[in-house]
Amino acid sequence: MRRINLKKANVARADTIRYINRQIVLNFIREKEPISRAEISHETALQRSTVSLIVDELKTRGLIYEIEGESTGGRPPTLLRLRAAASLAIGVDIGTAHTTVAVADLAGRVVDRETFDTDPDVRAMFRKVGASVQKFIRLHGNVEGIGVCVPGLVDPETDIALFIPHFKWRNWSLAAELSKLTGVAVTIDNDANAAALAELWLGRPEIRDVRDFILVLVEEGLGTGIIFDGQVYQGVAGAAGEFGHMTIGKGAPVACAAGSEECWEAFASERATLARYRQRRPGPDSDDALPAARPAAGTPGQEPLTRQEHECNRSSMSGTSRCASAASSPSTR
Repeated sequence: MRRINLKKANVARADTIRYINRQIVLNFIREKEPISRAEISHETALQRSTVSLIVDELKTRGLIYEIEGESTGGRPPTLLRLRAAASLAIGVDIGTAHTTVAVADLAGRVVDRETFDTDPDVRAMFRKVGASVQKFIRLHGNVEGIGVCVPGLVDPETDIALFIPHFKWRNWSLAAELSKLTGVAVTIDNDANAAALAELWLGRPEIRDVRDFILVLVEEGLGTGIIFDGQVYQGVAGAAGEFGHMTIGKGAPVACAAGSEECWEAFASERATLARYRQRRPGPDSDDALPAARPAAGTPGQEPLTRQEHECNRSSMSGTSRCASAASSPSTR
């Protein structure tokens, strides 16, 4: 018998079963289109009458449409296809240097986008993101959801960005503020989880067909996105993938976001690679060709991390460890 967390348990009701079946049918159409009702019934073991009811509902909502298939001697079959442009999602990727806001359809195709510099002032940054998102909503209209990814720790229970070390942003209620501004549902996660989810939905077949994998995201810092049984594993306080601060040695070329020179991030991040390049290729040309490595939080001239934040970065080691792309996956909310 499976032990259930009773504090988070949700009782299954009739509408829960309908919701799950709709998701299954919609995913079959997305992955295997064009496909017939009979094929969906055979693949899912759902009764034909149930499949027909779900298909009628999805057609009414404009998410799928019918086409005529090729005849094999009798009446041509009626096949189903995803109406990818029926609903759109907006993804917001907040990076340490640049932020990208993009509009995608149900198939994950990007139909519009813009990129601008990330502002280190959190309120100024919110105004820039809000203005960009509102512009795309006005232009495209049928936006069903917004996904945001940030280079830091996000609490999956509250959707609050707990700590973004590069800018020292703490307890940012970005999802709630953006939803209030736009009137659209907002989902937020860290960048590594969002990247892993994007690979699961839109990556190469050898990745999409795998149910369990770990993605290592190397940028200004280093983090991992963990997929267990086709779902992002976030852990307590969203810190399950925070392996970047695992101690692996001493004397790294740079300090990590927590000020340590002993962790994985300090050895393998983008800043570490640039620093190692400069050590091996001294001279004016190397500095002109590459941007200067940014100082990590906790280094001279930077505000030091609190003990709690440093421990939060290391929490994955004790098992106390949670995008944009999720917003573009098919949904029948």
